[in-house]
Amino acid sequence: MDVSKSGRYYFDTSIWLDLFEDRDEPNLLKGKIVQNLIAKIIRSDYRIIYADIVGDELKTMGYTDADITSLFVPFSRIILDVEASERQFRRAKELAQRRDIPLFDALHALIARDQWAVLVSRDHHFKVLADIVVTKKPEELI
Repeated sequence: MDVSKSGRYYFDTSIWLDLFEDRDEPNLLKGKIVQNLIAKIIRSDYRIIYADIVGDELKTMGYTDADITSLFVPFSRIILDVEASERQFRRAKELAQRRDIPLFDALHALIARDQWAVLVSRDHHFKVLADIVVTKKPEELI
C-alpha cells in the first residue's frame, strides 16, 4: 500500500503545538499551515492518527488531562485513537539508541508506519528514519 494515498496522517507533538500555541515565525505561519492541512483532511474525509504518547508529551509540557481533552474535542470526527504497544516501545528504544535520536521520535515513527500513516513533522530527527516512515512537512501536504 502506498502510504501517501492511505488518507491517514500522524501529527507529531510539535505539529499539534504549532496549532494549539500558534507558534508562528516571521516568515512561516506554522499554526495557519496546520489549520489549512486539517481543513484539507476534513474535506477529503481523511483521518489523523492520535497516539497516547502525544498526550504524554503534552503532559510533560504542563498540559493537564482536561486541557488535552478540550484541545482535541474539535477534531474528534477525524481522529483515530491508538495506543503504543509494548512491542513498539521496545523497538523504539532500540532504534533511538542505535540511531541516536529521542525515544519518542522513534516511537512516533513506528506508530505512523504501523498505522499506514504519513508522519507530519518538521523535526530533522525523522530524516534518519526515512527507511521506516514517510515524513512530510505540513506545507508539503496542502
